[in-house]
Amino acid sequence: MATATDSLRTQLHKLHVQQNYVPECYPSLNPVDGYRIHLANTLSDVTGVDAKTIYPLLQRTATLDKGDLLLPVPALRIKGEKPDVLASRWADEFPQSLLVSKPVADGPFIRFFFEPAVLVEQVIPAVLHNHSGWGNNPLLGLKDPYNALKGQKRIVIEFSSPNIAKPFHQGHLRSTIIGGFLANLHEAAGWDVVRLNYLGDWGKQYGLLALGFKMFGDDKALEEDPIQHLYQIYVKINSLLTDERKEIERLETAGKDGSKLRTEGLDEQARQYFKAMCDNDPEAISMWRKFRNLSIERYKKSYARLNIRFDDYAGESLVKEESMKTAEKQLERNGLTEESKGATIVDFSKHVPGKPGKALGKALTRKSDGTSLYLTRDLGAMFERNAHYKFDQMIYVVATDQELHLRQLFKLVELVGNEELRSRISHVSFGLVLGMSTRRGTVVFLDDVLRDVGEKMHEVMRKNETKYARVVDPERTADILGISSVMVQDMSGKRINNYRFNMDTMTSFEGDTGPYLQYSHARLCSIFLKADVPISEIESANLSLLVEPHAINIVRLIAQFPDTIQNTLKTLEPTTVLTYLFRLTHAINSSYDVLQVVGSERELMKSRLALYTAARSVVNNGMRLLGLTPVDRM
Repeated sequence: MATATDSLRTQLHKLHVQQNYVPECYPSLNPVDGYRIHLANTLSDVTGVDAKTIYPLLQRTATLDKGDLLLPVPALRIKGEKPDVLASRWADEFPQSLLVSKPVADGPFIRFFFEPAVLVEQVIPAVLHNHSGWGNNPLLGLKDPYNALKGQKRIVIEFSSPNIAKPFHQGHLRSTIIGGFLANLHEAAGWDVVRLNYLGDWGKQYGLLALGFKMFGDDKALEEDPIQHLYQIYVKINSLLTDERKEIERLETAGKDGSKLRTEGLDEQARQYFKAMCDNDPEAISMWRKFRNLSIERYKKSYARLNIRFDDYAGESLVKEESMKTAEKQLERNGLTEESKGATIVDFSKHVPGKPGKALGKALTRKSDGTSLYLTRDLGAMFERNAHYKFDQMIYVVATDQELHLRQLFKLVELVGNEELRSRISHVSFGLVLGMSTRRGTVVFLDDVLRDVGEKMHEVMRKNETKYARVVDPERTADILGISSVMVQDMSGKRINNYRFNMDTMTSFEGDTGPYLQYSHARLCSIFLKADVPISEIESANLSLLVEPHAINIVRLIAQFPDTIQNTLKTLEPTTVLTYLFRLTHAINSSYDVLQVVGSERELMKSRLALYTAARSVVNNGMRLLGLTPVDRM
């Protein structure tokens, strides 16, 4: 017995030794990495294949009944014998192990099941000793994991980026949710994250908005709700502009002179006002700055409800003219720009061969009146960020409808000879939200959407009067549940897919929804209130008592959490984490009748509480990673 115990301790120690032959392998933080090392080394002895080749091929299974890890033998590309024959022979020849059961050959696959007792002793204490951080891996974000003095890798994530004076539309909502998640994900992996909100706060439309404010503006209304008030003004002044354009068309169609409206009308006045902004006119800049600052303060309150924060509120307006001129000179030096009707353009078909060049089309970089455009400002902004932040990676979280713009932007960086910078920037795209509206109408403002789902959740909660009476702050809880319902629906599918905004579905406690996830967390919390066992007793529980299949399967799922986060860094898909959480909560919720806590013998109660404590920590950490606020009671 002592020999077996010593052997087990030796093998467990090996699980925590980082293997230099494998990048991003940290067994002390990810138990599955340790098992991969053990399997790769043992299989190498059996097969004669280098452990370095085997390690990355060991995959997680789709469901627990298929094992904890599997090896697809065809991926080894061994000639001469059929993969299913090799799988069967290697499974038979795999030596006895204290860490894994005898492997199972399944056609061309070898399936491995972790030994339950060892896994329980590995995983639960690790979670209990690192409640809030378990699953995270700060070593992934180091420039050199063997030398922390070289510092963290830095990533700039540009997301949300609404336009001042326009509705916070569906695309901004998705960008906010996805960008917030990516920022949390990289922080959990040890990156130095810069959250950047690049506001749409420049252009001729702000000249038009300033004219509108002079006609319809109210300082008190602006202070109370700048976004709503500026939008109302923008609608009114745009209506007048539309009427003006129709009148010009009517006059010219009738053979009459419409030149006065063209040279003195709203469109020209807006152009001149924006030109004054570009020329740094004090009055024009003062009004623009007031609009911008008040809007940012209002946005901050809305973002706080979504657990979103930004390190920097940048914007098109803050891109220096000098930076844009420098970027334009680079384009000119490389022979990329040409004049067209007084404006400056890039014709990609002349510089990028074949279909890719034609697909990129033509891009305007400077208007005929000398004012800048979106592409020019973005190019200048990129070079500024590269100099200021010295980032290792930068991600633009922008909807697919802006894909052409970003492809043009990235291609310009390449064409001016900065391939190294191009290698550090990327676009995370996403599909559309269909059918989103508010009770006030079809114009979507973030606060209106959040208010509506909060009210809907309040209605749902009131249907159970007994539970509702126990909630300390039902309105705040309803607000959190409403926000969770929106965010979970958004993250339930792959980013690139469109989805239909359905308030009844998202606010239901049935199915894989935000309220269900919150309910699962709150139910775990309620167990500890009823049991009333000190945490010190839970941490010293006899874990060998956890032998039921329900308990073992929960531990197996908990063990997958660090691996899930590490995999998500590659997919950048929120649904990867969300799907994992639903698998875990399904297993937990189906275990309560079998793994009863209250009423069980004291030692058994403590061991089950240790299991549920670890499960609660993982659910809590996963929800916070997604940007959700876990509720303890509901």
